[in-house]
Amino acid sequence: MDASDGEEEEFELSRNYFLAKEFGTSGKKSTRKLSEIDIVDEQELRAALSNIEPKHEKEINDLMNTYKSLYSKWVFELRCGFGLLMYGFGSKKALIEDFASTGLTEYSVVVINGYLHSINLKQVVITLAELLWEQLKNYQNTPSGKSSKAEEPYNSRSMDDLLAFLDGPHADGKKCFVCAVVHNIDGPALRDSESQQYLARISACSHIRIVASIDHVNAPLLWDKKMVHTQFNWFWYHVPTFAPYKIEGLFFPLILTHGGATQTVKTASIVLQSLTPNAQSVFKVLAEHQLVHPDEEGMPVNNLYTICRERFLVSSQFTLNSHLTEFKDHELVKTRRHSDGQDCLHIPLTTEALEKLVQEISQ
Repeated sequence: MDASDGEEEEFELSRNYFLAKEFGTSGKKSTRKLSEIDIVDEQELRAALSNIEPKHEKEINDLMNTYKSLYSKWVFELRCGFGLLMYGFGSKKALIEDFASTGLTEYSVVVINGYLHSINLKQVVITLAELLWEQLKNYQNTPSGKSSKAEEPYNSRSMDDLLAFLDGPHADGKKCFVCAVVHNIDGPALRDSESQQYLARISACSHIRIVASIDHVNAPLLWDKKMVHTQFNWFWYHVPTFAPYKIEGLFFPLILTHGGATQTVKTASIVLQSLTPNAQSVFKVLAEHQLVHPDEEGMPVNNLYTICRERFLVSSQFTLNSHLTEFKDHELVKTRRHSDGQDCLHIPLTTEALEKLVQEISQ
């Protein structure tokens, strides 16, 4: 087969691909509805998950033993000023805690559970400072220790003062440091820019070392070049454990179970993911209007069309109507008759559930 035949065949494949896409999306419409999603009781599903028998136990134990042989190397790297970042499939909670309890016995350790939905970083810094002060005080009492100028930090001190203390040039405590163990540093409560900036500043302190784990595929996007190479100073370790996320999973609702407003958000999010990006944006416009005007009967169709046209989400009333038809078919939107006689659009979700749904589709 010569080059011209190959190019012609490649052209035909490309043409058939786009034709299939065109006909597959224009004439076919998803028929999934919220009410059709089969969900079960959460406790029943969790009980079923707990009864799943583990597999390949011998191989996993051998794998864990290889990681344990690296403990001394990890301690050396921490002493050299690196931060350890563990990634790979499976929960790394047990591995990191075993390393902390066996390899870091000479140092104080603070555990931060990033998988929780609320974390007080100011309290974390206070705890780190108090532990460092205790180490410096104990070092001062040794025969070789000199007079320490360290003072015990108090809760009333600002974050900048506490971080300055953690990074202070304590001449008698050059070998003193506190290790911060952060399970899921990419957890939901730590994903915002402010939290990551504070964690980077903490990690950059001369008397702090950090051991952390990540599980989200986009976790590296949380940091810029300075944070990775200068502040965190990560030493990356691929340590797949294949362990279930038993503890971490307790704080996340199961998608296949019914659980009130939270589960309604999950099921609505599943349906929205089957729609086009423009359809999702139109739905977001309607949701934001309902959040701003919770006491109104709904959003008039004409107002929705005007806003969507201004934002280049739709080009005609026909396009908007096609989106609304999908919303109604999926039971995401309902029509209400306003007191003046015009039709208004309403999303049948509580304000709390709607706020969560807007956050889900904005990510």
